[in-house]
Amino acid sequence: MLAGTTHPRVISPQPDHTPTMTHVASETAALIKIAADKTRSIQAVTGQVKMLALNALIEAARAGENGRGFSVVAQEVRAVGVQVEDIAKALDAELAGRITGLQHMVQHITSAAQDERLVDLALNAVELIDRNLYERTCDVRWWATDSAVVDCAAAPDAERVAYATQRLGIILSAYTVYLDLWLCALDGTVIASGRPERYPSVVGRNFVNESWFQQARGLKDGDGYVAADVTRQDLLGGQQVATYCASVREGGRVQGRELGVLAIHFDWEPQARAIVEGVRVAPADRARTRVLLVDANKRVLAASDRQGVLSERLSFDSGHTSNGSVRDARTGTVTAFHRTPGYETYAGLGWWGVIVQHKEHT
Repeated sequence: MLAGTTHPRVISPQPDHTPTMTHVASETAALIKIAADKTRSIQAVTGQVKMLALNALIEAARAGENGRGFSVVAQEVRAVGVQVEDIAKALDAELAGRITGLQHMVQHITSAAQDERLVDLALNAVELIDRNLYERTCDVRWWATDSAVVDCAAAPDAERVAYATQRLGIILSAYTVYLDLWLCALDGTVIASGRPERYPSVVGRNFVNESWFQQARGLKDGDGYVAADVTRQDLLGGQQVATYCASVREGGRVQGRELGVLAIHFDWEPQARAIVEGVRVAPADRARTRVLLVDANKRVLAASDRQGVLSERLSFDSGHTSNGSVRDARTGTVTAFHRTPGYETYAGLGWWGVIVQHKEHT
């Protein structure tokens, strides 16, 4: 794995023979069929007994006085047949009620277990990206103390700009998850970048009105950082970027005088896609399942089906909870969600991991 890259570990699924609630539901359905079949068999037998008793009564009547004793036996057999039939009907009714209740219980438990599993997957997705982006906050604060970056911000003459450009390029060659690194003066002008040949329009551009630059100018010390919203950056080929910034300070010291701003542009799309597409959804469920990362405003940042990225907003209601699931009563679609718990010093920006799973067609 290349330096600076964090990807989820993909594990090939193994056959699992552990009983599940789906198996329980299947066994319950089989039990219902067995009970119904056996009850019908009992009713068929009692029907035959009653018919035989009726025939015996007819024959006893024909025999007259000689058939009187046989007639009594036939009537008793008929009475027993009626009793067995009544017992069979009562058993059928009671079993039907109990089994229906059991089915509802199994369905409820199964749905709850499935929903909980989806919530866990949602948490898995957002935790993976949080850990990845935590590294970005470490990178930008570290590189902002690089002597070449500090010296260039302090006095951006041609020699120092060339050296800072070289240093930024070396960093980019080792950390392949970045599109570019920009060193900005305090007035917002880019004075050095890591890939001037690939992105020649960057140096000299002014970003004083960009929110990420304004927030970075407001940082109190070198321990602080800015994590900007994921967006498309025209100067970087229109690619999706997550921009992280830190202040460059005199001597590379935490409390040193502010000299400039270092902005690093994380290559968002391929990294986020690897996470949402790597979440372990059962193969049979993949076609009906979307794995998503969304921001605090429910804007889609990444989607396993690659649809709606940076344009779609989800409408699930999380209420006041950090995790849970909602089920559409009309369509059966389940939306499971988990708010970022953060990682180390990275707060996570209120992002969500979300799993949307449509009802299985039967």
